[in-house]
Amino acid sequence: MHRPTGGPAPTDPPGTHPAGLPGVAPRIDPRVLTALLGRHGWHRTGGSGGLYTRWTPPGPAATPSLLVPTGLDLPDSHDLLAEALTALARTTVPSARAVLTALATPSDEIHWHRAPSATAGPAPWAAQDRLRTAARRTLLAAARAAHGRTGSPHPAALPDRNLAEAPGAPPDRNLAETFPGRALPGPSLLDHVLLATPPGDATALTAYLPVDPGRPVTERLHHALHATREAVDHQRATGRPDAFDTAVAAGAGRELTEALVALVHGTEGAAVALAWAPATGAPAGSAARPEPVEFTPGDLPALREAGARYRRARYSVPARVTGTVVRLGRTGPRGPGTVRLRVLTGAVTTHLRATLDEDGYRTAVHAHLAGVPLRVHGRLEVRGGRHHLTGTHDVAAVHVDDAERDRLTKTLDEDD
Repeated sequence: MHRPTGGPAPTDPPGTHPAGLPGVAPRIDPRVLTALLGRHGWHRTGGSGGLYTRWTPPGPAATPSLLVPTGLDLPDSHDLLAEALTALARTTVPSARAVLTALATPSDEIHWHRAPSATAGPAPWAAQDRLRTAARRTLLAAARAAHGRTGSPHPAALPDRNLAEAPGAPPDRNLAETFPGRALPGPSLLDHVLLATPPGDATALTAYLPVDPGRPVTERLHHALHATREAVDHQRATGRPDAFDTAVAAGAGRELTEALVALVHGTEGAAVALAWAPATGAPAGSAARPEPVEFTPGDLPALREAGARYRRARYSVPARVTGTVVRLGRTGPRGPGTVRLRVLTGAVTTHLRATLDEDGYRTAVHAHLAGVPLRVHGRLEVRGGRHHLTGTHDVAAVHVDDAERDRLTKTLDEDD
């Protein structure tokens, strides 16, 4: 592989390797390559000293080995790296693809594994589909928790007094919305995550999450998983669920507990393991080689109870909502009634329903006829994906100037 400096890089037939990998050999740190080889089951042979290390893949001994330099200061180090990458691209060893993927984009790895049930379970393709669904839900939960830590209130399972700032946040926000203002590749961060399954193994799945912008998500997931595991252990030992409240600070919440239930249900147990990108190393405060976090069917009652606890806290929050009345209705000429509001402030939703007593309903009628907004205090709840304001009180019309009233009137006409 000796060629003139600046000459064209050797090419391989299309499809033999990820685009451009052999050509990026000068940018690859041999220590990163050897760390990835070791992580994916390759074995180092020969002595520990010397200028080179030889690596053999798991499996048949006939598979060619790789010679990797220990540093980039050797005259032939770049050539050896290019040869090693080309060999990886051409080999049929399943783990080679994972190594090349991690080299192409520095990524943290998240591994899921499910132990199949001893009884007859679903077909392999169905089991893999369930695993992928649970994995995606896990990533989405971690992304939302990471967003909550960086400034926006995390709406999962905090006491009501901490939720008044952003009640009614939609539960199924995608990851692009979870990181507002970030230039994410694709419509969401999940579009930039590579999910890979070992050949013939429907019980395992690996996600490659690019360090930029995904490291906060991986780090948050690391802490949230361990906090959830500790909370489950605490509840099973004492019967008290209060540890789940403490776990919120680490990123635990309804989304994560429900994802873990989906992961474990129908199995003998499941585990989630993380591995940091070797090129960047572990973040501060995290173990360099985190232990897998395991959950069993015996943990399901605690996880389900925690999810219900989080849901009750998440979906019943005090709120002060201001909106324009777009619909009114009650069963008779007197008594309480229901109004539909187009939300202006106070809830992260466009419309909601509010149940009002007779005086409040009368105030809503006057606000609607006058073309002014209505301000209502109560508890914001989500049922079946719809937002409701219950326990309402202090219902009042909000007086606005003529220009604002005209604007609101036009808005109401557009809604109709």
